[in-house]
Amino acid sequence: MNADTGLLEKTICYSFKDKGLLEQALSHPSYSAEAGLPRYKSNQRLEFLGDAVLELVISDYLYREHREAEEGRLTRQRQSLVFEAALAVCAERIGLGRFIRLGVGEAASRGYEKPSILSDTFEAVIGAVYLDGGYDAAKSFVHSFVTDSIDELTLLNDGKSLIQQYVQNKPGNTLSYNTDYVDKNDRERGFKADLLINDEVVSTGFGRSKKTAEQDAAGKACRKLNIR
Repeated sequence: MNADTGLLEKTICYSFKDKGLLEQALSHPSYSAEAGLPRYKSNQRLEFLGDAVLELVISDYLYREHREAEEGRLTRQRQSLVFEAALAVCAERIGLGRFIRLGVGEAASRGYEKPSILSDTFEAVIGAVYLDGGYDAAKSFVHSFVTDSIDELTLLNDGKSLIQQYVQNKPGNTLSYNTDYVDKNDRERGFKADLLINDEVVSTGFGRSKKTAEQDAAGKACRKLNIR
């Protein structure tokens, strides 16, 4: 393991009865392959299960919280919470990357920072929590690390289109992003994106990928300008 999984359990406020489930949830297929393990020993099956549990918890939450919303709106909101970039952000917040077991090649390419690997592993952890503690435990996990940030994650998905519409509705205004790679140390490595309207910086976003950094900047700009 890259780090003591007890630290992860402490962060997510859940202690596994079956530690093997957590280890499997953190085992990327590249690790399993190099370890000579069958593919089903990787986290892919748990990811499959976690994805379904996540959708159910989110659907239930949105249905109960928005009692007058039509199906189309509920579907769009759910999609904004379960897409890759949003789940990668959730994974980053619990420091999931340093616990993921990767093959040598994937580790060398810093796979623990890739949004696809982070989001898949996050879903696998949900699946593991579900199997270990049942639906209520998984529901509590999702509420703590996904739905409690619903407004921010929704803007992460919709922010770029919302800010673009805002600018386009004001003739003569321009929108641009200045995005640079930042490499201060292991904990501050990724991308920084400045969002500019009429060449003036409105917000600055950060992320492990260029896309995530720009989405973060767009979401912050929407909040600053009260765009919904």
